[in-house]
Amino acid sequence: MLKKKNSYVVAIVGATGVVGQEIIEILAERGFPISELVPLASERSEGERIGYNNKSIIVRKLTKDAFKSVDIAFFSAGAASSKEFAAAAVKAGAVVIDTSSAFRREPLVPLVVPEVNAAASSKHSGIIATPDCSAIALAVALNPIHDAARIKRIVVTTFQSVSGTGKKAIDELAGQTVALLNFQDIKTSVYPHQIAFNCLPHVDAFLENGSTEEETNIVNELRKVLGDDSIGVTATTVRVPVFRCHAAAVNLEMEKKLSANEVRALLSAAAGILVYDDPKKNLYPTAIDVSGKDEIYVGRIREDESVPNGINLWLVADNLRKGAALNAVQIAENLIQ
Repeated sequence: MLKKKNSYVVAIVGATGVVGQEIIEILAERGFPISELVPLASERSEGERIGYNNKSIIVRKLTKDAFKSVDIAFFSAGAASSKEFAAAAVKAGAVVIDTSSAFRREPLVPLVVPEVNAAASSKHSGIIATPDCSAIALAVALNPIHDAARIKRIVVTTFQSVSGTGKKAIDELAGQTVALLNFQDIKTSVYPHQIAFNCLPHVDAFLENGSTEEETNIVNELRKVLGDDSIGVTATTVRVPVFRCHAAAVNLEMEKKLSANEVRALLSAAAGILVYDDPKKNLYPTAIDVSGKDEIYVGRIREDESVPNGINLWLVADNLRKGAALNAVQIAENLIQ
């Protein structure tokens, strides 16, 4: 368990990646009590410098001996790194907050979205996992509705930005866009098809049943966070040519009828949600509105007239903030409180 202190030694595994950089920025923004920041990365990034609170800090090589005196270790370097090094961090006395998929399905590892199931953090045995970025946004937005009317079935299609794949994908979209606007040939390496000016119904690897790993993650993780395995969930995930922010079109069927106005009231009163919904004034969330914001933006709230107790809604969240870094930092804030 984490010992209470005035300030903490905090390690960032994957400190030079897009999520690691976002974690560092949010820790500074929110004034997290840090006595020492320990940025860790692979050998190729060793010796680089990162900025934190107007300081320049040297990135260290990630090894199993790198966690001496570390209190909290944020892992944001992917599942392989988490599986290889998280146990060493825990053995050294750190609490690991992992943003990868490495431990999400482990029954004894809490999967936490603080607005939904903050109490689960206290049941950790050294590792706390954060859900998939789309599952986080969905859990925050749907939990108040589930509490009020019990959701029976969720049909969701996500529209996911390239930053969910990492810096190379961001560079690929930028490079392809510039090339196409200059009538040049494009290069494709991160995705199997051109992503600029295109949409790919393909996020993560395909499984035997025809679904992708990402779609399966959303189904399983949303149930785990909401604490209800009986909810029917089906997901389709689409990669879109947007640099930042994931969106989702959501259809809900509930046991109890809620009007669109009742849903708006529930969501307006809930933590971490901003209702942005006035179609007559063309007000609905877009990636441009939400980039850099902490809240889950929800709009296009309307009743589904094809079923007795149906609701449709549209949500957008910054996948690098609430979808990854902010959620992890909020877990750490709960731990130290």
